[in-house]
Amino acid sequence: MIWAWLLNSVSVYATASLLEGVEIKNFWSAVFVAAVLAIINILIKPVLLFLSLPVTILTLGLFVLVINAILIMLVDKLVEGFKVESFSWALIFGVVMSLISWALFKLFG
Repeated sequence: MIWAWLLNSVSVYATASLLEGVEIKNFWSAVFVAAVLAIINILIKPVLLFLSLPVTILTLGLFVLVINAILIMLVDKLVEGFKVESFSWALIFGVVMSLISWALFKLFG
């Protein structure tokens, strides 16, 4: 579990470094962002997925990307040292972070 948190932290930091619309203060901020994002994904995301099920079905699952972007914007409001410029940057951040995280877990997980 700590290993997954560390890999997700690296993923957050790397993604923020790659995207110009996302700023992160330092690696410790990335660790905190990964923790808050994990907590939000455990507590809030299932409720949002359930409430948006009809829209998610109509969009063939693509609405989940919108939900992820909304949650990233929420983390932006909660965590000092993490800034996402707009909803579109949050959407891109979610996709890129997922890809980087997947690659890291394939290599080291």
